[in-house]
Amino acid sequence: MTAPEGPLVIGVDSSTQSTKALVVDSATGRVVARGQAPHTVSTGEGRESDPEEWWQALKTAVGLCGRPALEAAAVSVAGQQHGLVTLDGTGKPVRPALLWNDVRSAPQRDRLVAELGGPKAWAERVGSVPAPAFTVTKWAWLKDNEPDAARSAAGVRLPHDFLTERLTGRATTDRGDASGTGWWASATQSYDEEILRLAELDHTLLPQVLEPGEAAGTVREADGGFLTPGTLVATGTGDNMAAALGLGLRPGQPVLSLGTSGTVYAVSTRRPADPSGTVSGFADAHSGWLPLACTLNCTLAVDRMAALLSRDREDVEAGGGVTALPFLDGERTPNLPYATGLLAGLSHSTTGGQVLQAAYDGAVFALLSALELVLNGEPEGSRGPAGEPLLLIGGGAKGVAWRETVRRLSGRPVQVPKAQELVALGAAAQAAGLLLGEDPAAVARRWNTAEGPSFDPVERDEAALARLTGLLDDADTLLNRPR
Repeated sequence: MTAPEGPLVIGVDSSTQSTKALVVDSATGRVVARGQAPHTVSTGEGRESDPEEWWQALKTAVGLCGRPALEAAAVSVAGQQHGLVTLDGTGKPVRPALLWNDVRSAPQRDRLVAELGGPKAWAERVGSVPAPAFTVTKWAWLKDNEPDAARSAAGVRLPHDFLTERLTGRATTDRGDASGTGWWASATQSYDEEILRLAELDHTLLPQVLEPGEAAGTVREADGGFLTPGTLVATGTGDNMAAALGLGLRPGQPVLSLGTSGTVYAVSTRRPADPSGTVSGFADAHSGWLPLACTLNCTLAVDRMAALLSRDREDVEAGGGVTALPFLDGERTPNLPYATGLLAGLSHSTTGGQVLQAAYDGAVFALLSALELVLNGEPEGSRGPAGEPLLLIGGGAKGVAWRETVRRLSGRPVQVPKAQELVALGAAAQAAGLLLGEDPAAVARRWNTAEGPSFDPVERDEAALARLTGLLDDADTLLNRPR
């Protein structure tokens, strides 16, 4: 192994379906070692995971990195946003965690929005109008549906909080991930007592929100010896905030992330507050903001369509006039929590490849519809140069069909960063920033994480966009009926 030029740091990405760990040279960004371990998600009515699986997966993933992990000077954990983790008095999970893509809390979401005074009141105070993905709605669901579990909770955490606490023994979180709960108000940058009262949640059950650049603690005697005791532990953050750090984003640079969920976001210097609920006004992992729009149905939904058609995910065909809205899990953007998938325009000549391409179109359309709202919140002169490319990240960014669909429906140039595992890299940049006393985004820019091939713009497919807009308008009532 080539000797590192700076201290080693570890970045962890605990995502929906697996945990990834990278050991990174803090001076150059070179990945020295990596490991990965899966965890499972329930496939019943809701979407749940056992937090103990996340912990075991973290231990396995870091352990697979070998000696470099033991030599690391700092570690940071990034995790999937919004998940509700309830702990008993011993720190063990009371029940499986309710994940971000569990939308059973839609009725509780509607009640909470109304009780605080409507969408505008939420946007002004919290920065976001909560979707059923938000943690506050999940806690309300738990109170209504499993009151014994709610009464047993001695601690309420987000996924990254749970893992960081297992490392340090200290209950902490950061402003970025906390801003996705619904009970942390961006206007005051603190827990909101009125919202906690409406949700019937005692603030003493919540972790301390640390300042940017503050350490969460140090590694305790690590179970199984996968980390060295005394290793510095950064605050950690949510996965989208970590990806923004991993790219070293400057204000106004647009990002489109194609993963299990799809997101569009940009770092901003202005606190977002969109009363329509399309844009979530998150804080970033430093001192700025991360306006973001998220869809539930992205790569997983399109892959499911490919499986139904018995086709490879890249086996698409142009033409045919078929239109699809692949809202297989309900949808967050647009706000259709009860939605199911919809196909229109089928004929005898329609091919399976055209249907699959239509599924790609529908998934990308939902994301691009929110992009301008995300960027419109940025102050004049801070949106980046005209024609700046969309940074395309996530697992889908590796696919030609995804990339070409984004180009065709956006009419914008596209850049695909070569750096892999941007969430874990962002966590590593946060650990390096803490260790070296630097801005983590500046660390990532020094690592050149956003570099990658660029693709020129193509003429926007206005006909496909018109069909999608028309189908969504016509089908709104049908799509949003309770199942």
